[in-house]
Amino acid sequence: MLTELRVRDFAIIDSLNIEFANGFNVVTGETGAGKSIIVDSISLLLGDRADPGFVRAGAERALIEGVFVLDDAVRKDIEARLTEQGLESDEPGQLLLGREVRLNGRSLCRVNGRAVGQNVLRELGECLVDVHGQSEHLSLLRVKEHVNLLDRYAGLWDQRTRVSNKVTELRAARKEIQQLVDTARERARRVDMLKFQLEEIRAARLKPNEETLLAEEHTRLANAETLAMYAEEAYNVLYESSRDQSGALDLIAQAERALTNLARYDKQFEDYCKSLGEVTAIVTEVARTLQDYREGIEFNPRRLQQVEDRLSLIKKLKRKYGDTVDAIIGFGEQAERELNQIENGAERIEALHIAEVRLAEELARMAVELSAKRRLAAVELGQQVERELHDLRMGGARFAVNITQESDENGIEVKEVGDWRLELVPGQKSEVRSQKSDVSNKVQGTEPLSPGSSLESPSPVLSSQLIHFDVTGIDRVEFMIAPNMGEGLKSLAKTASGGETARFMLALKTVLSRADHTPSLIFDEIDQGIGGRVGASVGQKLWALARAHQVLCITHLPQLASFGDAHFKVEKVTHDDRTVTTVRRLMDDVRLDELAQMLGTSGETGRQGAQQLVKEACVIKTALSQRP
Repeated sequence: MLTELRVRDFAIIDSLNIEFANGFNVVTGETGAGKSIIVDSISLLLGDRADPGFVRAGAERALIEGVFVLDDAVRKDIEARLTEQGLESDEPGQLLLGREVRLNGRSLCRVNGRAVGQNVLRELGECLVDVHGQSEHLSLLRVKEHVNLLDRYAGLWDQRTRVSNKVTELRAARKEIQQLVDTARERARRVDMLKFQLEEIRAARLKPNEETLLAEEHTRLANAETLAMYAEEAYNVLYESSRDQSGALDLIAQAERALTNLARYDKQFEDYCKSLGEVTAIVTEVARTLQDYREGIEFNPRRLQQVEDRLSLIKKLKRKYGDTVDAIIGFGEQAERELNQIENGAERIEALHIAEVRLAEELARMAVELSAKRRLAAVELGQQVERELHDLRMGGARFAVNITQESDENGIEVKEVGDWRLELVPGQKSEVRSQKSDVSNKVQGTEPLSPGSSLESPSPVLSSQLIHFDVTGIDRVEFMIAPNMGEGLKSLAKTASGGETARFMLALKTVLSRADHTPSLIFDEIDQGIGGRVGASVGQKLWALARAHQVLCITHLPQLASFGDAHFKVEKVTHDDRTVTTVRRLMDDVRLDELAQMLGTSGETGRQGAQQLVKEACVIKTALSQRP
């Protein structure tokens, strides 16, 4: 609920702080005192379009801030939205909205002190406050909200959630089918490309580490003469002897013989003799290896060309498919998997079509069942709203819920429910009429039906048709009104205006109060065109509504104001040759004086009249509070 409103330099408001109470708040004051300006400031706070004309003369900017305490009905949803956008509050369960309007036309929106777009402010505002009267923040005037209100009223939300989940499944299947169909040509091109790539990689018959081995072989082949020369030189030095120079092996053997003789006389050289023996074995092995290596060196230009061609092929494949031979092999394996998946696409489409048919049949059954329960709930809703209208001295008014379906070639096949209009005609039986058939199905009895009643739902004319659907089901729900007897029913959203419509809003809000989760309701000029007797009834309704919501009502009627839990007075005062608006909360005798002035009487007589109004209101409020 809105606990505090701060306004600076807005219109004729200099500086204003209002702390609203929980329950029923009434705002009174002379015409032109600025009551509507308070509503305008709240509307701006909730995301309405800003106008530089709102800035008070002599100021550079107007500032509006509102502190909201979140109740259980909206806290989870609001805090989830805040978390998603990084706008969490430092105070859990509290929300601070701010709006700044500057003379240059620039408008700044803030949530918990952080700048946001106007649309964010508007979305949050729609969850927090309904302004009934001059503003666009009226959920009952948004046709898309009607089905939500009807479902909450009838206790169908869980069932609708199951329908919504089934819609999500069906849409996912259809989306995948469409993607597979839409990309058929692209998939054909992709198949050709994958086959070419796969064939190119397969034809290469690559082996892990092959490039390294080929590079080493290429080095040997390209340097065969040099390798042979060095191998020959090393072999000769180690093994071959000539007239001019003995080989290393001969010299080591000579040294070993001399050392052996030395060891006969001095035992310390025995170990050295053994070491020279080992050296002789090593040098011999190296010499033989060099001999084999020298003899194995191949002066083979043809093999060299083959190796170079192979390395060139690998280099070409690396440019296309990866930086290493292993990466190329991995690319080929992935291409093969993708190719298999694409070539199995026809089987996938067939499986998806089977799933689509199953999901559509399940959705159709669930949606028709939900639609039937809605029609029953709509009958009861109409009866209850008209009873509320009767209490508000609108006994000739009519209310109906229009439930229709639309054909759609992409819809689901259901037994046609038809374009149904559910009406209650005062003094007559409830009737459900199909605009597509001359058959009328009577709902027997004039007593209200309970949601989930065992009474069978009206049976429509049965025929197969593709019906549009969305996450709410197959129904388009719209509230219809006829304010005066003899008038035809018209859309509530298109005819809502003035005090008479405000009473329609009040009647609906009273009936839907348990279904409507909006914490704060503001009624501006709801008493337009009504007298004292109706004003007392309106006050009673508003106070009853305030048991589940915070209610703020701007009124000229003392009969209505007497029901307030908190009473605020708006006044114009002149200060330093400037006219400004002030707001103060009235208590006890001061409140009685205000009610007396509203009654148009003065002195003790006026005070007694005011006291009587408050006393009668207290009696009614006490009786209402004792009801469950």
